[in-house]
Amino acid sequence: MGKKSLGVIGGMGPMATSVFFEKVIENTVAGADQDHINMIILNHATLPDRTSVILNKEENTFLDAVEEDIKLLERAGVANIAIPCNTSHYFYDKMQEMTGVNIIHMIDETCKEIHQSYGDNSKIGILATNGTVSSGIYEKGCNAYNMQLYKPNKVYQEQIMNTIYNVKSDLDIDVNVIENIIKDLIHNEGCSCVILACTELSCLKLSDEVIPYCVDAMDVLVERSIEYSGGVVKKAKS
Repeated sequence: MGKKSLGVIGGMGPMATSVFFEKVIENTVAGADQDHINMIILNHATLPDRTSVILNKEENTFLDAVEEDIKLLERAGVANIAIPCNTSHYFYDKMQEMTGVNIIHMIDETCKEIHQSYGDNSKIGILATNGTVSSGIYEKGCNAYNMQLYKPNKVYQEQIMNTIYNVKSDLDIDVNVIENIIKDLIHNEGCSCVILACTELSCLKLSDEVIPYCVDAMDVLVERSIEYSGGVVKKAKS
C-alpha cells in the first residue's frame, strides 16, 4: 500500500491536536523520516464550541466554519481526513456529505474495536462532554454492535466536564477524580471498559491501575489514521 496524505482538522482543542500529532509519530514504525505519513494539520482553534452548538441547536455555525477546512484539505489532495474531536462527530454525516474524501469515523471505529475485544451485550462506560453524551453518538455506535452504553451520573458528569475544560484552560488537574470515576464504573457498575471519549482526556497521564480498563478513542483514531495512510502501526509492548 502506497503512502497517502492525511488531512487533520484540529484545534478542538489545540493541546489535544498536539497530542494526536505526537501519538501518530510515536506509533508509526519508522526507521527514517520517509517512513512516516504525510499530514496536513489545520489547527482551527476558533471553531465554535461543539457542546454549546449542539445543546443550543446552532449546528450551522459549526458546519459553515468546518466546511472551509474540509474544502481546503480536499484541494490539498488528502486521501483521508481525521478529526480528533469526539463531539464533532455528531455532525459526521453532514460533514461527509461535503466531500468525496473519506472522513475517518472516530466513533464507529472505536465501538468496532471495543466489540472485537468484549463482544455482544457488553456494558460500556463513557467519559465525555455533555455535548457528546447528550448527542447520543456513542449510544448509537454501541447499539450498532449490540452493546450497552452506560452514562455516568450527574455528579460524575459535572466532574468530567470540569476536568475537560480545566485541560482546555490549562488549569491544575486532579487526575484522581477521573480515575475514581473509572474505578467505580468498572468495579461497582459492572462496565467491561470505559471509553475516553474526549480528546482532552487523552492529555491526562492516568495510572497503570486504570489504563487497562480504558479505551481511548484518540488512540483508535491514531491507529486508523496511520493504517489508512499506508503507514505501519507499532505493536503494543507485552
